[in-house]
Amino acid sequence: MRIETCYFCSQPCYPSKGITFVRNDARVFKFCRSKCHKNFKMKRNPRKLKWTKAFRKSAGKEMVVDSTLTFAARRNVPVRYNRDLVATTLKAMQRVSEIRAKRERAFYKKRMAGNKERQKEADRKLVAENGHLLPRERASERMAAEEDTVEGLQEQTVEVPAKKERKKQKVKQRLLVGGGVEDQMDVD
Repeated sequence: MRIETCYFCSQPCYPSKGITFVRNDARVFKFCRSKCHKNFKMKRNPRKLKWTKAFRKSAGKEMVVDSTLTFAARRNVPVRYNRDLVATTLKAMQRVSEIRAKRERAFYKKRMAGNKERQKEADRKLVAENGHLLPRERASERMAAEEDTVEGLQEQTVEVPAKKERKKQKVKQRLLVGGGVEDQMDVD
């Protein structure tokens, strides 16, 4: 049983499945499904469609150069049947598939290496730009956040003249982290 690959998307094309197209020059094209056949007839480039294997390879999303990929090449050399040869070939095929899977995992990890940091940075930027859309903080949460940012508090007694009467009021002054002082009045 020979499993062909789809000419358009490079998926496996099993016997009695898919479409076979034979051009006037006797060139045979195998397609796994009608989607691939229709795109081929529309003369679309498989490297520009994101769902094809050709796109993934050209965009650097899959391995292109690897020694394990050469084992999948088709060989049209007839070999006399030998039981030992078949057994060793099957063992080699399993080993090659294990090696390929391991290398593909390593390739994927290397490709995805900095994604978490980039995503966190993008999220921080989004929150900074659209902070007005976030729900407001509770007073207790705001107070806790302000205490973290403020280095110290100073209380001073300052005379503040009023229109009708003059009396002393307490004024709180905050020393800010970047330098400077912020005044807040206490209501007694």
